[in-house]
Amino acid sequence: MEKVRIDKWLWSVRIFKSRTIATDACKAGRVRINGEAVKPSYLLSEMEEVTVRKDGFNFEFRALRLIEKRVGAPIAVTCYENITPEEELNKYQSWFLNAKATSERREKGAGRPTKKERREIDRLKN
Repeated sequence: MEKVRIDKWLWSVRIFKSRTIATDACKAGRVRINGEAVKPSYLLSEMEEVTVRKDGFNFEFRALRLIEKRVGAPIAVTCYENITPEEELNKYQSWFLNAKATSERREKGAGRPTKKERREIDRLKN
């Protein structure tokens, strides 16, 4: 295989959860190859650099292997090289850890909150 559609490749190496999301990202100009925005039908070659703007962060990848079918995560990471700058990775990791720390948790088996508990939760949030 010499070339593959960029939207298909982004989905198959698990950068996006669905091919539709990958296609929409290409149409919105959030996917760039060698600095130029591309359409979803762009044919990607090996060793091309792909820049993806996702969740407000710029991720950069180099395509090492071209695949068309979605594969498991351990195989997918062998198909690209993550060349994202260190400062962007640090920014993403701090955001990710912060988002995890602020998420709400409820005891396992406690069920849904009652009306009274819900009002208390809302009071704490505001």
